Amino acid sequence: MADPKGFLTTGREVAETRPVGERVKDWNEVYVPGSLLPIISKQAGRCMDCGIPFCHNGCPLGNLIPEWNDYAYREDWSAASERLHATNNFPEFTGRLCPAPCESACVLAINQTAVTIKNVEVTIIDKAWESGDVTPQPPERLSGKTVAVIGSGPAGLAAAQQLTRAGHTVAVYERADRIGGLLRYGIPAFKMEKRHINRRIEQMRAEGTKFRTEVEIGRDIDAAKLRKRYDAVVIAAGATTARDLPVPGRELNGIHQAMEYLPLANKVQEGDLTVAPITAEGKHVVVIGGGDTGADCVGTAHRQGAVSVTQLEIMPRPGEERPANQPWPTFPMLYKVTSAHEEGGERVYSVSTTHFEGDEDGNVQFLHLVEVEFKDGKLEQKPGTERKIPAQLVTLAMGFTGTDQENGLVRQFGLELDARGNIARDGDYATNVPGVYVAGDAGRGQSLIVWAIAEGRSAARGVDRFLAGDSALPAPIKPTDRSLMV
Repeated sequence: MADPKGFLTTGREVAETRPVGERVKDWNEVYVPGSLLPIISKQAGRCMDCGIPFCHNGCPLGNLIPEWNDYAYREDWSAASERLHATNNFPEFTGRLCPAPCESACVLAINQTAVTIKNVEVTIIDKAWESGDVTPQPPERLSGKTVAVIGSGPAGLAAAQQLTRAGHTVAVYERADRIGGLLRYGIPAFKMEKRHINRRIEQMRAEGTKFRTEVEIGRDIDAAKLRKRYDAVVIAAGATTARDLPVPGRELNGIHQAMEYLPLANKVQEGDLTVAPITAEGKHVVVIGGGDTGADCVGTAHRQGAVSVTQLEIMPRPGEERPANQPWPTFPMLYKVTSAHEEGGERVYSVSTTHFEGDEDGNVQFLHLVEVEFKDGKLEQKPGTERKIPAQLVTLAMGFTGTDQENGLVRQFGLELDARGNIARDGDYATNVPGVYVAGDAGRGQSLIVWAIAEGRSAARGVDRFLAGDSALPAPIKPTDRSLMV
């Protein structure tokens, strides 16, 4: 145990953020560089090394949290990094982007504030990169087997790295011009600077993984032909079909899906564009959807110079205390203030968009909404609550409905889908097509980065067993596993 009295004597402290007025002027990460290191050892010492560490249950990766907390408390950063990498290929991604269900399941959180597990994680991995502890791990021998991975998001990268280290020759196909999937173009740089992706890619290249960008399977290469070229295929193409809003006026200019808007801002930061073709500058912006993607749109609009930013959510405002029907150690639905929300804007709950109003040139100018409430388990409009708000740029951030079926990938492979429109798979992540596996959101549906990495690792084991007859690779989750929620 790190510090036997740490949870009694030390209060919770989290990473310090830069002043709002400073950070909205740039696209760097919002946290003060180096602010965690002076406090993190004591924070790690709050871990109680529980007899049953429920944080393991909250984390689909099964991260060895008490172990690396102990090492962090003792400032043995090399040992902490080894324990961290034992279960997670990319802790610098999860340490910055994961909503930390492990903290909701922390035993200390029963009656106190949870251990800052996420902050400890990111400190360990940043120290590991700084000290040179993160090195390529190429296989000792090659199996002679080849694997294609379709998609370079967290699931695809995790599967590729595991299979490469197992000795297989792996090629990752990505339809965008850079590797990273939503990590690259869906997550704004102020949440995770892209240098973190770049150095992981270099590590994977040194291990032997090959990368093919600007190649879309189903359009540029026939999926059936790809299957013949490789001994196995892992589909990690994500759930990129966005949920739309079919209301009058949807066709007006200035209404865009979040994943049409956010990638352009990232391309500006990559140096590909001088100005984003879709920008919030000088506009009244409305973001429809109250989740993390919506918050990303809010933060992006602030940095582009929006006149106002309003975020709409159809559900009621969550409470700030864990509700009785969502007991520990489940992941509760709480009111969350992200760094983007700290920067300004208005959040409106329990409202539904009825239609959009445009000008004579076909550009959106107003959004009409109405308040809604639950009655008999159904959302109903409240008469007399209709109003309109200015909206010259609208982003739709209402989630995703499944994997892309328009590019031909599903049809060309001959894949079966489940009842929710995801690619069906068995307990080994295998589809109905021999040698073709699926990992991440393409099989699970829209989920968290930590689940994507866990699925990539687990699918890699299924592929390794298919190719080699057995596997020593870990499989942290089954395809049927779900979050610890009520």
